Amino acid sequence: MTGQLGLWAATALIVLAGTYNTTLFLLSRRHIRRVRRPGRQRFYVFLLACLNEEKVLAESLARITSLPADSFVALVIDDASDDRTAEVARAADSSRVWLYQRRLPDARRGKGAALNAGVRHLRAAGLLGHRAPEDVVICVVDADGRLDPHTIQAVDPCFDDPATGAVQIGVRMYNRHLSLLARLQDMEFVVYGDVFQSARRFLGSVGMGGNGQFMRLSALDTLGGDGPWSDSLTEDLDLGVRLIARGWRNQYCTTAAVSQQAVLDVRRLVRQRSRWFQGHLQSANLVPLILREVATRPALDLLYHLSSPVLILLTSLLPLSFLVAVAGTVLASFQQGRPLVSPMWLLGPYLLSFTTAYVYGFVYARRERTLGLLRSVLVAHAFILYGYIWFAAGWWGLWRMATGKRTWLKTART
Repeated sequence: MTGQLGLWAATALIVLAGTYNTTLFLLSRRHIRRVRRPGRQRFYVFLLACLNEEKVLAESLARITSLPADSFVALVIDDASDDRTAEVARAADSSRVWLYQRRLPDARRGKGAALNAGVRHLRAAGLLGHRAPEDVVICVVDADGRLDPHTIQAVDPCFDDPATGAVQIGVRMYNRHLSLLARLQDMEFVVYGDVFQSARRFLGSVGMGGNGQFMRLSALDTLGGDGPWSDSLTEDLDLGVRLIARGWRNQYCTTAAVSQQAVLDVRRLVRQRSRWFQGHLQSANLVPLILREVATRPALDLLYHLSSPVLILLTSLLPLSFLVAVAGTVLASFQQGRPLVSPMWLLGPYLLSFTTAYVYGFVYARRERTLGLLRSVLVAHAFILYGYIWFAAGWWGLWRMATGKRTWLKTART
């Protein structure tokens, strides 16, 4: 009886989450038409916080320096690397790439601290000249990030609206063809961007990601403190929420993306996601700010988003509840002489678990047209099972939180 009750409770949770996600999917199908307004030219500064990134930095800088735009630079923040990161930055186009080297013991205190130091350096060294903060756009790009060539042209119209504080672009995996695990990570980011982020444009709750986030400098200045980025393990999530709370509008750009390197090892992937999960747990301290400063509609979505760690941990108990319920049903059927096998035992769990695979496959096929709809749907079935990685990462992240571990679990490059 207890197992069946747990199964029904978990099922109800999935149905409610599925209903909400369906609403977001319908919203995401709407389009926004942007009309350019004449205005001053904006200056783009790409910040790359680097800790031992010699393997991937050169390609990323080559992509940035070749962007077909005039008013931009890249600032490499070398966070006391002990490899050739600084040499790679110096070898790049010096008119487009600036290098700022941090030293221990101030360095290696997390990505947020490195980004804050980079912004302070821009001002202290006079690198921004006399440009007005509202005309300076700071873009965070990971060291392995490869921007689409038209990124600035795609993002710039969003900042024509003076209320826009930040813009997030899509994220892809440039090595997605190497393995199924890489392909599933690519699908994960495509689905999150094309469904959830696209829908949140209409809710006013677009979130910032750690890669490909563009912020107006004047908006960052309103966040106060020691710098716009916090010491949270998910400093990007924290930043996006605080911008909304300050009255700024976050936008999501559907026509440009930054590609990064997918993790090709399951253990390293779980390690990476445990950091993200722990950062989401830390972001619970944003709840009072959301309740106090954010309008009702975006607040409800932000609270739902921040509750995702709890939902993941609860959902991770569903397989156990299912096994207990099945064992109880089999035992009762055996005692009462009824058939032990029912088609619903297979059909019911399949419909509950894999219905979304058809939606995800449809969304992914529109981005990855060479894969085709049928193969995209098949990959989406594997994607549902791939979601179980979050269960392991969730419990690992919870354990790290409970034991007071807050170190930056940096993902190694290959």
